[in-house]
Amino acid sequence: MAHLGETDDATGVDGAGWLRMVAGDVRLQDRSSTAERVADVLRRRITEGDLLPRTHLSEEQLIEVLRVSRNTLREAFRLLSHEGLLVHALHRGVFVRELGEADLVDLYRLRRTIECEVVRTLPDLDPGLLRPLYDDVEAGESAAQRGDWASVGTANMAFHRHLVALARSRRTDEVTARLLAELRLAFHAVASPQRLHESYVGRNRALLARLAAGESELAAKELEDYLADSLAELLDAIRSPRG
Repeated sequence: MAHLGETDDATGVDGAGWLRMVAGDVRLQDRSSTAERVADVLRRRITEGDLLPRTHLSEEQLIEVLRVSRNTLREAFRLLSHEGLLVHALHRGVFVRELGEADLVDLYRLRRTIECEVVRTLPDLDPGLLRPLYDDVEAGESAAQRGDWASVGTANMAFHRHLVALARSRRTDEVTARLLAELRLAFHAVASPQRLHESYVGRNRALLARLAAGESELAAKELEDYLADSLAELLDAIRSPRG
């Protein structure tokens, strides 16, 4: 992996692309945005895959597009650094963090604790509550048919976020949002997004069928296997990027 700050744009594509996305997000925010709201915008860009590891976050550019003070932006940076999404390099600025293998093992341990417990303890669900998950599964299937594997990854993130939301716990939702944003950073280290996401398109559909049938315990067991396989494959892909 390259060293922090080696490049402002690890992909070599238009480095202002994520800034345009941030500018679009800010139109949805109140003009009196707090640091938490600014952090939400940047976290969303990380989760959606637009802000890559080692991207330099320019204060001047972000102050202009977010229309906030320097102090507010720096507080948002502090919040995201505390979440493990950003890192400050002395005399060089703030960068999107790059994860190591130990980070991934820890993240997946937390995923199993949260997601499997949510599924295992779900009551009988109103079928309407599963609609967002059906939409996510369909979005992933459609993106896979187009060969758009980055969008498959985004649909998968949404699926797991909506899965946890079935617990109707604001605190659990907040922890999951931070966790999934961190996890998305690891996806960029994999050379083949298809390798990373393809098998989970069908597994999301199967998991949803279990939930719709009210088979919470079976769904939780399948999810445990799902997450164990996902971690193993992600670690293997990072260790052997030619795959």
